[in-house]
Amino acid sequence: MRGWRFTGETPPHAKFVAIGAPHTSNWDFIVFLAVVSHFKLPGRAIGKSSLVRWPFGPLMRRLGIIPVDRDSGQGLVQVMVTEFSQADRLALIVAPEGTRSAAAYWRSGFYRIAVAAKVPIVMAYIDHPNKCAGLGPTLYPSGDVVADMDEIRAFYSSFEGSRAENIGPIRLREESE
Repeated sequence: MRGWRFTGETPPHAKFVAIGAPHTSNWDFIVFLAVVSHFKLPGRAIGKSSLVRWPFGPLMRRLGIIPVDRDSGQGLVQVMVTEFSQADRLALIVAPEGTRSAAAYWRSGFYRIAVAAKVPIVMAYIDHPNKCAGLGPTLYPSGDVVADMDEIRAFYSSFEGSRAENIGPIRLREESE
C-alpha cells in the first residue's frame, strides 16, 4: 500500500454496513482490506461464491468473505441480519455496484440490510487518482430511499475509481419505482 493515504475516523458503532465504492478493479478489494486493517475494524465482506472456491477459498474465508450466490434468491438480507444479530462487532463491507463493470443501478442490498438489521451505513471510499481511501460519514437510513441516496450521491461524487469507464450512475432501481 505504498503511497496510499487513509483518512477518516473509526466509527463509534460496533455494527454497521460499509459501502465500498467506487468498485472498478479487482485491486479495490486489497485497498478495502487495508482500510479495514488501518482502522482495526471487524470487517467482513459479501463476495460472489466463486471467490471461496479452490484454490483461494480458504484464504478468502480467512479474509472475511461471506459467499453469496447472486442468482439463488437465498434471502441475502435475512442471512446478513442473522450475521449482525450473532456478532458483538461487525463491519459488513458491501460493494453496491455488484460488479467491476459499469452498471445501470447499484444493488440495494446494502440499504435493505442496514434497515432490517437496524444498523447505520458508513460510506467507505477509494479515490485512485489521489491514492486515498478511508471512511466517510455515517448515514442512519431514514426509509426515504431517494433522500438517503441523494446524501450518498453527494458524498461519492468527487471520488474516482482506477477505471473511470467502469463507474455507473449512483442510483437504486427502487428510486424509479
